[in-house]
Amino acid sequence: MTVSDATSRLSSLTVFFPCHNEEENVVRMTEVCRAMARRVADDFEIIIVDDGSADATGRLADELAAKYPNEVRAVHNNPNRGYGGALQRGFGEARKDWIFYTDGDMQFDVEEIDKLIALLGEYDIASAYRTNRQDSFVRRMNGKCWSWLVNRAFGMRLRDIDCAFKIYPRRFIERVTLCSEGALIDAEMLARATRLGYRIGQVGVKHLPRPAGESSGGNLRVILRAFRELRKLRTKILGESEPNRR
Repeated sequence: MTVSDATSRLSSLTVFFPCHNEEENVVRMTEVCRAMARRVADDFEIIIVDDGSADATGRLADELAAKYPNEVRAVHNNPNRGYGGALQRGFGEARKDWIFYTDGDMQFDVEEIDKLIALLGEYDIASAYRTNRQDSFVRRMNGKCWSWLVNRAFGMRLRDIDCAFKIYPRRFIERVTLCSEGALIDAEMLARATRLGYRIGQVGVKHLPRPAGESSGGNLRVILRAFRELRKLRTKILGESEPNRR
C-alpha cells in the first residue's frame, strides 16, 4: 500500500461512485474516472454503484462494464438502499488498497484527486472540503450546522463532514462494520476512523454546478432522520469497548 512522492501515484486504487437516476452523467463520469485512474495509479478498478435507478443508469452501467471488462464493474442495489447503502456497497466491492469515492453527479473534478494523494504521505485518510459549495443557501447552512454538530458529538475538527471526495485505506474498511444506510454514513466513517486513531488530512476542492439531472439530497425528511440517528450513533460508537488504536 504505497504512495510515490515523486510521481504522486498510487500502487493500487479503487474508484467508485454511487448513481441514482444519473443516466445523463454516468457515461461521462466513468470516462473521466478512467482517465484519472490511469494517470494516478499503477493498478485500478472503477465501480459504478447503481442504487436502484428507475431510468437507464443501470443499463448504461452494464454497457460500460462490458465495454471495459478489465477496468469497470457495475453493481446494482435492488431496491434502492439510500446513500449510505450505496457507499457501503461500493466499499464492500472494492478490491484495491486505496479507495477513492465521489458522487456520480459530476459536481467534483476528479482530477483534483492529486490534492488528496499528496496528503497520504502524512495522513492515513484524505478528506476534502468544498471551497465554493454550489448549493442553495439553505443547503449550505444545513451543511455547516451538520458538520459543527458531528464535530461536537465525536470530538473532531473537520470542515466538511459530507463532502463526497475522500480516500480511505482498505485496511480501515476491513476493520469496521458500518451500520448507516442513509445520510449519516460519512459521519459514521469519520467518527470510527477518529476513534481508531487514524490521522485525517483535509484539503479544499472545487464544487461544480450540476451539469444534468436533479439532486436527490437535501430532502427535509432525510435531514431530520439523520439528526435523530446521530444521537443513537454517538451512543453506539462511544459505548463500544476501547478499540486497539492503530
